Amino acid sequence: MTDVERPRISAVLISLNAQAHLRECLQSVAWCDEIVVLDSGSTDATRAICAEFGARFSVSPDWPGFGPQKNRALALAAHEWIFSLDTDEVCPPELRVALEAAARSGTCAAYEMPRRSSFCGHFMRHGGWWPDYVTRLFRRGRARFSDSRVHERVIVDGAVGRLRVPLIHYTYDTMAQALEKAERYATLGAQQAFEAGKRSSPLQAALRAGWAFVRTYVIRLGFLDGGPGLALAKYNAHTTRLRYLKLWQLGKT
Repeated sequence: MTDVERPRISAVLISLNAQAHLRECLQSVAWCDEIVVLDSGSTDATRAICAEFGARFSVSPDWPGFGPQKNRALALAAHEWIFSLDTDEVCPPELRVALEAAARSGTCAAYEMPRRSSFCGHFMRHGGWWPDYVTRLFRRGRARFSDSRVHERVIVDGAVGRLRVPLIHYTYDTMAQALEKAERYATLGAQQAFEAGKRSSPLQAALRAGWAFVRTYVIRLGFLDGGPGLALAKYNAHTTRLRYLKLWQLGKT
């Protein structure tokens, strides 16, 4: 079966100052029939790197949140199948084969795949980070992202198949980067929870943080990842506490 017989696939991404892993990301999806990038005003080399790969590059005038922004990007795609990925993710050759086979079969409206994520240079095998199935390949018009500002999910109209080959995810390269991202995500998460009518307190923030540590390190076997597993559990506790404290502050004001 030739490539001509394969349904066309659009790789779709959103970006903001994403130069760190962008070149490797785009190289891994150069086989797609088009690459669509919706940017949020990058000031680094993001635009230039996208130009290297002939990506259709657009800039959004505002930031509505991750879910709405990804839906905007989907609307720019032209082909039958959508492969949505982040700028810090890489599609290995084995996954390309699985994606093309899935698109050819067309037996499901969407397909999920495991994601192998690194934390400060270590690929995690436990703590809830593996296999971490994510829905990333779907037929145009049969799926969309939720309108969540953060932690968006794919809503599918139809059956979801499962692929076995993992997507590679370079989550955080350094702890400084992780902590900076935790601040931004905690703010977005608190705003989203506040708008949904939720409230918090310092006690609830402490209890939630403790539970996040136990869930990551003990229940989800993070301790089996050694030192990196302990660091990840502490990080999850920190981000959880930060989010609930920000939610408490919003409730006060």
